[in-house]
Amino acid sequence: MTPILISLLVFVAVAGVVGLVAFVLADTPSRTADRLDLLTGRRRKEDDEAASILKKSAFENDKRSLLHLLTPNIPSLQKILMQADCHISASTLFGIGLVLGVLGATGSWLAGVPSYLTPLAGLVMFVVPFGWLLNKRRMRLKAFAAQLSDALELVARALRAGHSLAAGMHVVAEEMPSPIADEFGRVYEEQNLGIPIEDALRSVCDRVPNLDLRFFVTSVLIQRQTGGDLSEILDKIGYVVRERFRILGQVKALTAEGRLSGIILIALPFGLFLIMLHIKPDYVEKLWTHPTGVKMGVFALIAQLVGALVIKKIVNIKV
Repeated sequence: MTPILISLLVFVAVAGVVGLVAFVLADTPSRTADRLDLLTGRRRKEDDEAASILKKSAFENDKRSLLHLLTPNIPSLQKILMQADCHISASTLFGIGLVLGVLGATGSWLAGVPSYLTPLAGLVMFVVPFGWLLNKRRMRLKAFAAQLSDALELVARALRAGHSLAAGMHVVAEEMPSPIADEFGRVYEEQNLGIPIEDALRSVCDRVPNLDLRFFVTSVLIQRQTGGDLSEILDKIGYVVRERFRILGQVKALTAEGRLSGIILIALPFGLFLIMLHIKPDYVEKLWTHPTGVKMGVFALIAQLVGALVIKKIVNIKV
């Protein structure tokens, strides 16, 4: 490999990283200026702004892409970003993955990795940002579920003290940590801008796909139509949520052995394949050079997939 080619590849990689950083930080000054205008009073939250928010809240669910119509149970990337509270756009995340993929493929090529494994290294690096996003979403939803019972009891105590439901949510936003403080605070701000609290509660269910939260929202909607003691209802829901969370912890402890066994059994063939590919490549190359080896590889992948589904079905206990 000539030094000119190496220099060219390094230049392209550095230029891509610099361009990506500039693209991510491009709109920071405008956001800062908007916040300063709000603080100084140059931009007031007038009725036209509230009307635009109402219009957006009313019609945002009507927009459906073709991919969403074909796969209604799979959340879109933008929705996952919203649920993870990740303040970057989907295009930015895709750009980061693309740059990492190019860097991974280039680095593996420069390191002398066989050419047929170079695309695999690039693919692994490409999915790293998406794995980080899914993990961030999972951790945020887990923290929200752990805080929900305390938040409901706090709202119930605020109702007994004579406050309204919106004021109780404001208390949660002021007294409890993130992420539940952010979501309840957003509901409080939305209803202050004129959005009906029923719509604000429905939107928080879209941002946080939590079954216990849906119990809370459904009970509030029914109570506002039929009447009743909302504080007592929230106390009972908080107790049910706390017990479900406790039982779920016990179930995870009892199924930990099965989940760990599934991870080991699924990862063992791939790990052994990589080890043998490094130690003796000619021993495993029959899997893609010989027709029988190709059939065996396809059958092994199908068996791995079926086994993973069976193990998941065994250890996934609904509470």
